[in-house]
Amino acid sequence: MNKLIVILAFFGTLFVHAQTDSLATTDSIRVVVDSVAIPPDSIETPLDISNFEPYQNVIQNDKALKQIFEKLYQLEQTKQGKVRIVHIGDSHIQADLFTAVMRMRFHQVFGNGGFGFTFPYSLANTNNSAPLRFTGSGGFSSARNLFADVSRPVGISGIALEPKQKNFHIDLLIKDAQYDFTVLKLISPQNQSIFQVSFAKKGTSVQEKVAVKTAVTSSHKVKPGEVLGSIANKYNISIKQLKQANGLKSDFIRDGKVLKIPGGKSKVSYKTVTKNAYSYEPIALEKSAFTNNYISSRPLDKITIIGNDSIEKFALNGIILENSNPGVTYSGIGVNGAKAGDYTKFPLFFEQIPALEADLFVISLGTNESFDKQEGQNYYYNLRKMIEGIKAKAPQASILVTTPPPSKLHRKNYNSYIDSYSQIIQEQAQLDQFAVWNLLDVFGGNKNIILNSRMGLMAKDKVHYSKLGYEKQAELFFGAFIQSYELFKSEK
Repeated sequence: MNKLIVILAFFGTLFVHAQTDSLATTDSIRVVVDSVAIPPDSIETPLDISNFEPYQNVIQNDKALKQIFEKLYQLEQTKQGKVRIVHIGDSHIQADLFTAVMRMRFHQVFGNGGFGFTFPYSLANTNNSAPLRFTGSGGFSSARNLFADVSRPVGISGIALEPKQKNFHIDLLIKDAQYDFTVLKLISPQNQSIFQVSFAKKGTSVQEKVAVKTAVTSSHKVKPGEVLGSIANKYNISIKQLKQANGLKSDFIRDGKVLKIPGGKSKVSYKTVTKNAYSYEPIALEKSAFTNNYISSRPLDKITIIGNDSIEKFALNGIILENSNPGVTYSGIGVNGAKAGDYTKFPLFFEQIPALEADLFVISLGTNESFDKQEGQNYYYNLRKMIEGIKAKAPQASILVTTPPPSKLHRKNYNSYIDSYSQIIQEQAQLDQFAVWNLLDVFGGNKNIILNSRMGLMAKDKVHYSKLGYEKQAELFFGAFIQSYELFKSEK
């Protein structure tokens, strides 16, 4: 309880330098709406952030969060088990700035249960979460849900990753020790057992014969009266070739000199060389209902994912990292440019929902729908389809929807679409049984875009936010969530 009081008190202060120091940062962040890349430092000169005043920072219809609140309460009381939160969205979420702060805050208050869901985004040529590094070999093809056709194995991550050859490997390195893991869960289409893991490469020495070509060069002894031109003509080469082969600086040549004649045939000989060959020592995964798992007796900071030798075709949909401690995992699932309809057009997305074992789904979509100029009813049709699909596969989970943040259309136009999205989300919350955090209003609405930008909270495109802006959003969201949770406890 004391920790919660300290955290709540902290929200009255401003969050700038300390948070920047405490979070691992990326070298570059590419967040995309309609494939427009926004560099991380493209923000206007900031004004004093102390002028920022959130408006009505509360969770609406928080009765819909009763199940997740009860799980958190039991975690606090017993110090046992996991509470899993999954945040699904677009580029605002894929950047893992907002979600990184949420992860940190939940870990501070309720305990670190592990990193949660992740994906080898860098191997799919997009931005990865800062605390993790993915590398690999063998080549990979990928497809985002907003571009891929439904025949591609696009599942819970919103991105399909398919190795191009059988002898691939995917290396995972944890750069921040607090996210070392003891449990690794792999999500694949139809939960196929298509992967194995390995910890070390096994080196062996291999001897093999290598062909070595040696040029056979003829020679010519200069006779009295011979000149370079006549010698070159005799062997059907140019004077330049003859001079280069013999390092001659001039056309003068003395009698009796032996000249090399270039252009002869090469002979092939063979020699035996020793090379080092490496192979990965495979460890089979244990299959559960929705994932293939590896459980370690000690914390791990790296592992290699390889293919099952008996499989020819591979696709990876996600990775879950947890530890043996009680606590919370806060997972981010984001796809640059994605809309609700992009997620829902792939049945595999819903089929893999149970693999997350989530107690709360937070959904943050709408920015890209506004760029498509979707009317409010069309936007909500796709959002409701997403919510209903999640509830069908995870009936125990609570749902919280955040409205889109303030943004401009194409840098200059007033974005009336997100105004309508915000209104319809609030109107439907009780009927469809989800909670709402109105980020649009909390950040002052579209009318506050210029002011927020001058405080350093937004990028120059007036769509995305700066690192400070995303972190500020997360602090406010966590504060509103904890406020509702404390009210829940007071009424028990």
